[in-house]
Amino acid sequence: MTIRMLNRLHLLLVVVALFPALALAQQREKPAYPLMGDDGRPLANHRIADDLKGSAEKLPGAVVAGNPKGDVTLVEFYDLNCPFCRHASSDLDALIAGDKKLKLVLVPFPVLGVQSIVAGRVELAVAKTASPEQFYSFHRKVYEGRGVIDGDRALAAVRDLKLDEKKIVTLADDDSITETMKTHVRLGNQLGLRATPAYVIGDIAILGHPGKNSLKYMIDSMRSCRKAMC
Repeated sequence: MTIRMLNRLHLLLVVVALFPALALAQQREKPAYPLMGDDGRPLANHRIADDLKGSAEKLPGAVVAGNPKGDVTLVEFYDLNCPFCRHASSDLDALIAGDKKLKLVLVPFPVLGVQSIVAGRVELAVAKTASPEQFYSFHRKVYEGRGVIDGDRALAAVRDLKLDEKKIVTLADDDSITETMKTHVRLGNQLGLRATPAYVIGDIAILGHPGKNSLKYMIDSMRSCRKAMC
């Protein structure tokens, strides 16, 4: 069972929608905060518009992991074929395991080509048909192993977790998934997300994975002063 290649039109529509996210050329802004990543390098970050705060959590394909009523919300935009996103997934898993008050919002953001888009269609179908817990199990499962994550590999994870493959494939081929992906990309563009993974926490967007310790610092700061850096 595979995603129908009749969806080439769907793929074309999404690639066209994704192009601005990949080609967006904005001048480098002065960082909102002088944050550092775990590697000691300055962390690219910028403020987001007030009217966009909290918008990522409302995206149709966003899924909450960790505590849905947590006191701090961290949003990750990611591509399944981004190697930094794979590493980030392990760090985020450790963070929610050690912080029972953290609300992690996962936003599929496939911007690295057709294979990512096809796998992303499966992932978004899982998001719409499975529980948040099942989605998170899928999310972690699909990152196991090495190599490119495409539609077949995403469906293999569906089978391994004994999810409803027929239902998921049918939905993955639906126009609604295309619209969901385009909605994610539009918001990503509005937020100025020019890299994966990208994060939103408090009043800023972060480009790239800062590392577990840096993320923990920002989460702790949010609790202390409601800002990513006090």
